[in-house]
Amino acid sequence: MESSQPYEPSTQTNQPFFNHNPTSLKIAVIGFGNFGQFLAKAFVRQGHTVLAHSRSDYSATAQKLGVSFFSDPDDLCEQHPEVVVLCTSILSTEKVIKTIPFQRLRRNTLVVDVLSVKEFPRDLLLSYLPPEFDILCTHPMFGPQSGKLSWVGLPFVFDRVRIGSGDYRTDRCDEFLGIFAREGCRMVEMSCAEHDKFAAGSQFVTHTMGRVLERFRLESSPINTKGYETLLNLVHNTAGDSFDLYYGLFMYNKNAMEQLERLDMAFEGLKKELFGNLHEVCRKQLFGHTEGITESITQSENKIPKFLPPSPMKVGIPEFLNGIGKGVETHVAKLESEIGDFHKLLVTRTLKLKKLGVPCKHVMLPPLLSSLN
Repeated sequence: MESSQPYEPSTQTNQPFFNHNPTSLKIAVIGFGNFGQFLAKAFVRQGHTVLAHSRSDYSATAQKLGVSFFSDPDDLCEQHPEVVVLCTSILSTEKVIKTIPFQRLRRNTLVVDVLSVKEFPRDLLLSYLPPEFDILCTHPMFGPQSGKLSWVGLPFVFDRVRIGSGDYRTDRCDEFLGIFAREGCRMVEMSCAEHDKFAAGSQFVTHTMGRVLERFRLESSPINTKGYETLLNLVHNTAGDSFDLYYGLFMYNKNAMEQLERLDMAFEGLKKELFGNLHEVCRKQLFGHTEGITESITQSENKIPKFLPPSPMKVGIPEFLNGIGKGVETHVAKLESEIGDFHKLLVTRTLKLKKLGVPCKHVMLPPLLSSLN
């Protein structure tokens, strides 16, 4: 699908089989951290038998949730779960897959991933899993923060990468998807490649802006606007995710680099537009009065103006900021220490802006005034 084409609503799925009477599945969750526990609660709530394995000991937490915890992956696989859900981090996925004793599972086991990127785990599963295993790539596009109250209306993306023939295997896949449909998720079926293209322009950009604003150190104030509250919430949500997740979104989605470059270009373009307008204001404030002097020089036979100040005319940073007003004059000391020769700065900026293709008029004092300075 071309990036210029609009998103097609037809990819949203509302098949009737998502609403059929549920049957209990035996589901193994490998990676029982925050997200694994988050999903396990829904699995248990809907009456499914849930097993779990993780490198850390979550046996006490699992017991509270009604989940059977296994510290040894061999013991878990010998329970013959019908569905194995990989809830690992993006960066550790391949390492975890290599440790799973697939030979102890049934040959037609359904393996599901829930990573935030899709082409990467799809290729790993196709490479490492026995050919008899079914593969379902999914992305619940929410987490413990955004989905803590309800999953209603939240998008759940899935791709039936490899589902074997036969009613049992197709029904099992549908039953697993039905868990999310019954929770009210908006079911969206699309290919892994399509997902990664859309996610780079939404999820990765969202995480990037959240982390940029976090480093900007946004703080709440007594006069927050609705828009500012939205930014604060964005920072709060993204700060709750690990940097490994963000790095994984960048490293394992081939579209992420393009989005990062587009963000950089957009910011640079915005700065150029601001500086271009500021430059024009500076030119008018500083040099607008010289037009009358230049005209009188041209009209005079001896090239000497009829009204020249007795001393060199100089407009520095204090004079300029005082002319603008509106409180900017309070920044005189800082600007003087950082800018120095204001006129030289304006001339240099003019040449640079013209080189960058930003429309502006060249700043130059009339020859006679330049000689006086």
